[in-house]
Amino acid sequence: MRIWSMHPRQLDRVALVACWRESLLAQAVLAGRTRGYKHHPQLDRFRAEDEPGERIGAYLVGLADEADRRGYRFDRSRIDRPSPPLPVMPLTQVELDAEWHHLLGKLEGRSPDDWERWRIAAPEPHPLFRLEAPHRAD
Repeated sequence: MRIWSMHPRQLDRVALVACWRESLLAQAVLAGRTRGYKHHPQLDRFRAEDEPGERIGAYLVGLADEADRRGYRFDRSRIDRPSPPLPVMPLTQVELDAEWHHLLGKLEGRSPDDWERWRIAAPEPHPLFRLEAPHRAD
């Protein structure tokens, strides 16, 4: 299961579509509609929230917004609790950077044009995530 932390505009077509499908699966898991993937680490950050169903819905809205921008048609009726993706879930720069490097490795092989465009760029978080300032060691 890959639920990317970076902004959907930085995902290539393959990653965006796969993320949509896997996020719909995550929504089903969080809603108790499926038995599989119940203990997947990608779901922990949503489960830690007061309203995990609302959070995954907002995440899906962010993906659907990007799909609309590209002219794709993601079925928004499949989102249980659609809400605007406000930056409310914490994300560290270390987490974002690790995912970014993982994505760049995938892009280099399957989407060289996207890799060329993004290889020197900095990752941006999905609109649902709020980058946390690093903790200072005093």
